[in-house]
Amino acid sequence: MDEEYDVIVLGTGLKECILSGLLSVDGLKVLHMDRNDYYGGDSTSLNLNQARSNKSMILLWKRFRGEDKPPAHLGASRDYNVDMVPKFMMANGTLVRTLIHTDVTKYLSFKAVDGSFVFSKGKIYKVPATDMEALKSPLMGLFEKRRARNFFVYVQNYNETDPATHQGLDLTRITTRELISKHGLSDDTVDFIGHALALHRDDRYLTEPALDTVKRMKLYAESLARFQGGSPYIYPLYGLGELPQAFARLSAVYGGTYMLNKPECKVEFDMEGKACGVTSEGETAKCKKVVCDPSYLPNKVRKIGKVARAIAIMSHPIPNTNESHSVQIILPQKQLGRKSDMYVFCCSYTHNVAPKGKFIAFVSAEAETDNPQSELKPGIDLLGQVDELFFDMYDRYEPVNEPSLDNCFVSTSYDATTHFETTVADVLSMYTAITGKTVDLSVDLSAASAAEE
Repeated sequence: MDEEYDVIVLGTGLKECILSGLLSVDGLKVLHMDRNDYYGGDSTSLNLNQARSNKSMILLWKRFRGEDKPPAHLGASRDYNVDMVPKFMMANGTLVRTLIHTDVTKYLSFKAVDGSFVFSKGKIYKVPATDMEALKSPLMGLFEKRRARNFFVYVQNYNETDPATHQGLDLTRITTRELISKHGLSDDTVDFIGHALALHRDDRYLTEPALDTVKRMKLYAESLARFQGGSPYIYPLYGLGELPQAFARLSAVYGGTYMLNKPECKVEFDMEGKACGVTSEGETAKCKKVVCDPSYLPNKVRKIGKVARAIAIMSHPIPNTNESHSVQIILPQKQLGRKSDMYVFCCSYTHNVAPKGKFIAFVSAEAETDNPQSELKPGIDLLGQVDELFFDMYDRYEPVNEPSLDNCFVSTSYDATTHFETTVADVLSMYTAITGKTVDLSVDLSAASAAEE
């Protein structure tokens, strides 16, 4: 271990593994260490009572129930791959582009997600993403459907470089609220467009430039069209635990070195306060830069909130979702009287994450109280009967250091969203801060087979 590296990465969470892969492909000498004896960190996937690496470090059943043996009716533990940070990928989004850019897709298999829904006035509705779907949607009355259709047509036709498609509007100057008011849409329509299509987490977007919302809506529609499925999302077979390992393989192919089960991993600093190495088990590896998750440098982060999450094992799909075996439901903040949205995520044995006939559902939200059971009740009520229900809560952190002064690049904790757009935005901004470059993600997605039906 007594060598010098360009970058030492601490923690094998998804963000850290993507970065080590990208940096290795760039030709940097990378050492990747983790105090755990399994890949994934906070974004690992767990068996029911056995960790994926067949070590008993963290076990879903033992973690939440304190017992070694789950009941027999839940099926074989080895058939469960339960994500601790469940998120779907936008089929045309930045994570899929990153996977294709790095050729990590050869290590993974994906399947389209069946449905994308929104909660409105106590009911679940399919999210309309195009002008034709708007005309059919029971979310809106007849006249509202026409207004929504006109708005969708405007968004679909909008081309940033072609003023003829702008209808005289400068979307970098007018707010989203102003753009929407020009189309006369009701508050309920604005609610599902902003939260279930554009995937904003709260209503601050209404006072921000409209261009971002239009781009988000176009991404949703493009992703939906890509695989002609019931949603714009895809999800890896065997769960997200496959992703960190795939990027670890990529890093290894390009010369990256991996070391699991390395206790402490203490970051060393020189006289100027710059990171210069990492010590574990009495040995120090020298480096120019350190990349890590918040747990490795707790004095360089601040707490920014908590995520509350419920994990349910069920024997049926979520009711009122067209028997969808994999689904996202977004509950906009306004529908619940909250400050931020609530998310429901469901996958099943069809994605190889549970035994035959079993479904895994998650309800997550930015915690606004210290009682996840009552706070998450609106989402849990949508699930129907559950076989088992677990509650989890974790703190979220963001870095407060200045990387140019200390050479430390710390990721932000995973948020409550059930899609990957915010996660990859953090990764790509960290990559630019580390290297001074941007990742070219202008890949031809039509030529890439990143999913299988």
